[in-house]
Amino acid sequence: MARPLFDFAAVPWPATADIAFSWGAGTAGVGGERLVGAVVAERSGPAVMLHGPVVVSETEPLEIASQLVAAVLDHATAAGVVTLFTRPQSLDRVWVRFGFIPVPESTLPPVLAGRPGAGLYAWRGGSALWTLREAVRE
Repeated sequence: MARPLFDFAAVPWPATADIAFSWGAGTAGVGGERLVGAVVAERSGPAVMLHGPVVVSETEPLEIASQLVAAVLDHATAAGVVTLFTRPQSLDRVWVRFGFIPVPESTLPPVLAGRPGAGLYAWRGGSALWTLREAVRE
């Protein structure tokens, strides 16, 4: 159900068909509920690459995006994810709010590397301490 939102917003869909998890936001409308936001994730071991959030609502789009990111962080933490990566997509305010920081492309695990987009943000669970000296790639 989320794919049409990604196509409408011209946001790349995950390269693999293996989606680890996804979250959506809906609103009540004429004829039932309508999907107005979505985020999907690919996983490689303890790392996840987020695609989105994509929000097509004219009412409170940043708040909907923030709620989706909050849900993803809660789910990912419970699932044992250590690092979440994402592309900025002009959502810097949302990423900074949740503790994402800019990181170099070299921090991506090989399975998640090579996705379209410019720039890379990452969130680290647990102590939230970063060092680029550690071997992030597996």
